[in-house]
Amino acid sequence: MSALRLRGVIPSPEFVRSFTLFWSLSALKRNITVYDWDAAYESELQIFQESGDAGEIWFGEESMIRLIRWMEKQKIPLDSSVLDIGTGNGVLLVELVKDFLTPSAELSGFQICIDKGTFDAISLNPDNAAEKRKQYVKSLCTVLKMEGFFLITSCNWTKEELLNEFREGFEILEELPTPKFCFGGRIGNSVTALVFQRKK
Repeated sequence: MSALRLRGVIPSPEFVRSFTLFWSLSALKRNITVYDWDAAYESELQIFQESGDAGEIWFGEESMIRLIRWMEKQKIPLDSSVLDIGTGNGVLLVELVKDFLTPSAELSGFQICIDKGTFDAISLNPDNAAEKRKQYVKSLCTVLKMEGFFLITSCNWTKEELLNEFREGFEILEELPTPKFCFGGRIGNSVTALVFQRKK
């Protein structure tokens, strides 16, 4: 695959749920129910059917291309199990399944976990955010296989901060290139994208 091809397809609610763990929601102890998610998925599906709009792609198409190119470069096997944490509208999973990986309904023992903004959202929780972040890392360790890869894209955390948050249980493998900007004479990144590997 030389470039990501978005086909304007949104998965069914059943497809998305089969690839999504709701551990982050239970860790936050929110009052969000399966009914709430069903209603949200049905609304997104109806919008897609009426307009063909697949919805928001967190961090843009280039973020999906960046992740898929990294997986290709690493020669990730086609039968690898992947968890898209938070998954949003599922566009990344649809592209991975169509162009790269084989789908699986298993909800543990993942070889790759991908986060594009879920850790950011959990970090913004006003009720004991530090504990919620620790629970996220602990939950991640339970679903990611030893020596599995964790790819995270964040708009709220710098590389150094993410290294600190994931210091226990993970080692940094690579920082993926992301868009840069200049403000006040300083250069920075609009997002941070890192690849971690779970330690033995």
